[in-house]
Amino acid sequence: MRKIKTGVIGCGKVGDYHAQCYSQLENSDFTAVCNHNIGRAKTFGEKYGVPAFDSVTQMVRETGVEAVSICTPHPAHMAMAVEAAELGLHVAIEKPLASTLADCDAIIRAVEKSGVTGSMVCQRRFYKPVQRVHQAIVDGKLGKPILGSLNMLGWRDMNYYHSDPWRGTWKGEGGGVLVNQSVHQMDLLLWYMGQIDSLYGMWDTLNHPELEVDDTAVAVIRFRSGALGTLSVSNSQNPALFGNVRVHGSNGASVGVQTDGGAMFIAGMTGIAEPPVNDLWTVAGEESLLAQFQKEDRAFFESVDSTTYYHKQQLKDFLDAILAHRSPLVTLEDGRRTVELFTAIYRSQRDRAPIQFPLVPDERDLDWKK
Repeated sequence: MRKIKTGVIGCGKVGDYHAQCYSQLENSDFTAVCNHNIGRAKTFGEKYGVPAFDSVTQMVRETGVEAVSICTPHPAHMAMAVEAAELGLHVAIEKPLASTLADCDAIIRAVEKSGVTGSMVCQRRFYKPVQRVHQAIVDGKLGKPILGSLNMLGWRDMNYYHSDPWRGTWKGEGGGVLVNQSVHQMDLLLWYMGQIDSLYGMWDTLNHPELEVDDTAVAVIRFRSGALGTLSVSNSQNPALFGNVRVHGSNGASVGVQTDGGAMFIAGMTGIAEPPVNDLWTVAGEESLLAQFQKEDRAFFESVDSTTYYHKQQLKDFLDAILAHRSPLVTLEDGRRTVELFTAIYRSQRDRAPIQFPLVPDERDLDWKK
């Protein structure tokens, strides 16, 4: 098997997960790290025995790295991804793909022009119960999906927001619960239900008065298929409750997955509190399988290092896609659709009106203004 020379851009908490994965994957030759702060990059590189750089160009020239993960704060994704793509690097970009549609489009154009492979990291797609829901839809076990729901009721205290200076600000993070904590569930809702036709949404900052950004948001959705959907996300429940996505079908069957339960996972700060499980399964003739699914998934979850296992599965898919000249499971276009979804909620609040899809960038860059 040919190994791809891999690197990490952004030497923070999430970058550490990517470095661990690239160090362990059979199709990866972990080669280099890059960070704008060279001191931080050198400390990070020493941990993994690889050279460190503060210039992507220099990193490529001196090491021949072929593929990189971009693990910087969200607003910096575009500049790093475009530079990497123009240098001929394949790019895996941590969620969200970017904080604005304009940045998403710039990334996609650069990747397409350079002919490299691009992916957004949404490792929850690799959860077994998540894939079970998708397969049930593909197999027609629900008939036609007619109603989807996303509920993410979590908690973030101010210690979390103070842990990095960019958190909780429009400039540094690009948004709040919509941009950061609920993107995984948004990705799943869109994976299950398809593209959106229109949306009406609202957001607010309800119990984090120090923040600029949203801690709570809701939306009502009409999908292109004619199906309906709801979204309710919040960082205001202490302790955190759950994050789930459910799909209801035209034949009366319903399936769902709880991707997160209890205290919400914070990269580099906490572990995953509860295993992901199917929390709803009423497919005709399979109703009794729910307990079995949950037992199997809990046992599997306990058998792996859950903090890195699913990242490793996605990065393996990313590298396999490069070698096989195919699309990865999660594409850049998938990433843009999640940004389009949270952007529509911001615009709906701003305009006090429903938002029709597809969306184009707002040159005024005022999507979130109330």
